Amino acid sequence: METWSQIIAFSTFVGVILLVMTEWMHLTIAAFLGALLLIFVHVMTLNEAVGYISQSYATLALFFGVMVLVRAFEPTKVFDYLATQMVVLAGGEGKRLLLGIVAITTPICAMLPNATTVMLLAPLVPPLAQELGVNFVPLLILMVLVANSAGLLTLVGDPATFIVGDAVNISFTDYLFQLSLGGVIAVAVIVVMLPFLFPKTWHKKLDNLNQLPQPKINHPRVLIAGGFIMAFVLVFFVVGESLPIPISPAAVALMGAALALLLAHHSKIDTVNNILRDVDWSTLLFFMSIFVIIGGLEKTGIVSGLSRLLAVLLGRNIFLGSLLLLFLVGLLSSVVPNIPLVVAMVPLLKQYLVNVGSVGADVLSPTFEGQFPPEVLPLFYAMMFGATLGGNGTLVGASSNIVAAGISELHGRRISFKTFLRYGVPVMVIQLVTAALYITIRFFF
Repeated sequence: METWSQIIAFSTFVGVILLVMTEWMHLTIAAFLGALLLIFVHVMTLNEAVGYISQSYATLALFFGVMVLVRAFEPTKVFDYLATQMVVLAGGEGKRLLLGIVAITTPICAMLPNATTVMLLAPLVPPLAQELGVNFVPLLILMVLVANSAGLLTLVGDPATFIVGDAVNISFTDYLFQLSLGGVIAVAVIVVMLPFLFPKTWHKKLDNLNQLPQPKINHPRVLIAGGFIMAFVLVFFVVGESLPIPISPAAVALMGAALALLLAHHSKIDTVNNILRDVDWSTLLFFMSIFVIIGGLEKTGIVSGLSRLLAVLLGRNIFLGSLLLLFLVGLLSSVVPNIPLVVAMVPLLKQYLVNVGSVGADVLSPTFEGQFPPEVLPLFYAMMFGATLGGNGTLVGASSNIVAAGISELHGRRISFKTFLRYGVPVMVIQLVTAALYITIRFFF
């Protein structure tokens, strides 16, 4: 019976990935049907499925809150106004616009989770592209690639990075000294590749900037009040968890959403029903379904079985093990969303280190607050880089990719799996190679 459950769980996972890759079925439908299949064939109960979703409630709450927050202020036309100003500041030159997207996205992603940054900035891209006369899909993909890469700049820039860093008890400051340079290199790779990835936009130039439509901001007083709400959210995103009574980013996002709904309702710029109707429920359902499918792999023992395989592959050589883990996790992260991947991989890697005698069994405790031996930390650092940069490879590799795909659909264009591959794979490959060089030089020489 256990073997049968493993076959079903693994086949379901592979089947969903194949359906998404071949675009035979919408990614949300494929994941939703896969999750329900596991329940109907008794791989897990409905209560267990809900339990796996609830383990990632913070991610879902964060996404929902920011979606509501951004949508509530659409009637003010602030995104159209800012997009026009960006084109003007870029002098109508495509190359300056591309560099501007990198320059705006990078510092924000250093302090906010990358998917949150994409939710906040992506609504600027479609009107911006329309002003310049180019397709907005490549610009959205660029923002995602930069957001994922810049997530390596700090411990809080990417959920996957934070999960791994928290598992080895690395501090924010230690991360800056040990690993932030790797994030700088990852962003620099994208900057160097811009003329080759986006040649049409790079060479685009508008001569008649004065003929651009000049959208006006509606409801300025409402927008000013909304600015205070946004400032509250951004400040507490950064400092909330360090307060005497910690406030999680998810709770901050939900409070911001509630205040935005209150403001929109009482100012009558939009109705609550309209705002909630336009939330990207498809993206939220996709993530819930993926969490269930990954839960099926955990419950049936497939994840724990991989830990034994890992011991065979890596042996005791930390250097070779780190490089192998970097590329292995990078490839896996290109087809499995990196958040559930690292959630599954962290205990797997800890168990491997216990099995080979590098650390004591006390590290397996959820309450472990000690320090890992410095010589084994490159394995976890390699996992960070692999999970984050591997997410650039395909449409389903990172949460910010899925968020961008949802926003693109809301604006009338679909980001296909093949389209994302064309941009994502070259960036991922070069970034993983440069990350391997960085880890080798930084930690072994």
